[in-house]
Amino acid sequence: PVLAGLDSALEAVAGFGKGLRGTLRLNVPGAVTRTILPPIAADFLRACPEVSLDITVDDGLVDILSMGADAGIRYGETLAQDAICVSIGPRRQRAATAAAPDYLARHGTPGHPRDLLAHACLRTRFPGGAFTEWAFEKGGESLTINPTGPLSISTQAAEFAIATAISGRGIVATFEDWLRPAMDDGRLTPVLEDWWPSFEGPFLY
Repeated sequence: PVLAGLDSALEAVAGFGKGLRGTLRLNVPGAVTRTILPPIAADFLRACPEVSLDITVDDGLVDILSMGADAGIRYGETLAQDAICVSIGPRRQRAATAAAPDYLARHGTPGHPRDLLAHACLRTRFPGGAFTEWAFEKGGESLTINPTGPLSISTQAAEFAIATAISGRGIVATFEDWLRPAMDDGRLTPVLEDWWPSFEGPFLY
């Protein structure tokens, strides 16, 4: 049935003659909407001016077909084993932790991930309520920390957590590329950089 549906879709596309047209519905996590998806979407819209993009941002990792989407973007660990997917964006990404210089001057700099349990940590959580993991790895050792702190906020508002870290209220953990501008200009200082784990980038499927 899947192949028959694909054949039908390809026949419909071929019948347009002048190129693709219609609406492409995507279901994507918020993590790709900040730095990865915008330039790709802009290039796609330039190449396919008769196509409209309908993008739903959903960190609940729902089944894309049940939500009426044509395709989705997911990270490798959340892909179904039988999914047909292609890499989109960077092949590898890193999770990073950082804090404002003022915060570290007042509270000290963690030397090991377990030290985070004694710090104010700014957490993000998925729509279902589960917190994002603070995972670390170094020299074959890996561990996950579940710290506490003065702020928890939805993954779709991670910029709020970053701004709170810049204001000196705690340590934030998120994608390195999200924190890089503030680290490069000194508003944030990397924390436990030699423990930052890497992971596969996102896939379109």
